[in-house]
Amino acid sequence: MKNLTLLIPAKNEPESLPSVLNELKNINCEKKIILKEDDVETINSIKNFDVNIIYQKNFGYGDALITGINNTTTKYFCIFNADGSFNPSEINGFLKLLEENDTDFLFASRYQNNSGSEDDTFITFIGNKIFSLIGKIFFKLTITDILYTFVIGKTEKAQILNLKKKDFSFCVELPIKAKKKSFSMISVSSYERKRIAGTKKVSEFKDGFLILKHMIVLFFQK
Repeated sequence: MKNLTLLIPAKNEPESLPSVLNELKNINCEKKIILKEDDVETINSIKNFDVNIIYQKNFGYGDALITGINNTTTKYFCIFNADGSFNPSEINGFLKLLEENDTDFLFASRYQNNSGSEDDTFITFIGNKIFSLIGKIFFKLTITDILYTFVIGKTEKAQILNLKKKDFSFCVELPIKAKKKSFSMISVSSYERKRIAGTKKVSEFKDGFLILKHMIVLFFQK
């Protein structure tokens, strides 16, 4: 998988990130960790791993991913969480499916057959269903889990989307802008594991409001 780069945004993940990187050791691809330069604990926790560290100039989950995408040179990129919730064993199958179908983006889903989540809450489940439905009605998106960012895609396609959202609104900006460009995408079953340690970085109501606000903005943008 030398044509793949894993983009791993990390914020205060010194307990979980080393375990994640241990799981990824046998996956032969480039691995980029994107974080703030002052996140010393996380940086020190991975100093013995063969990874590339990219320092964010700004703040936010979306900013980390945009920074990573803009610094990727391989044909494909994959967003992979630092908290242990994504299963590395799914990467190879996802990439193979993407290549065989010559699809631009693959979005993993916790809400299809043979999928599930150990980390979802009632609030995030309902919120995700609502936002996915909005995506389907107003943007004709076929993906079933719009807020789940286990995504593999063609780097060159992502780099021309002019992605801007520095917060968690990035989750909806990527598929909506890809749809507006008529890029192809598929939704594939995935199983989300419970995070290894630490706490979620998402503020359910605050980030939910920002996501809804951005979806309204994107609806009226050409």
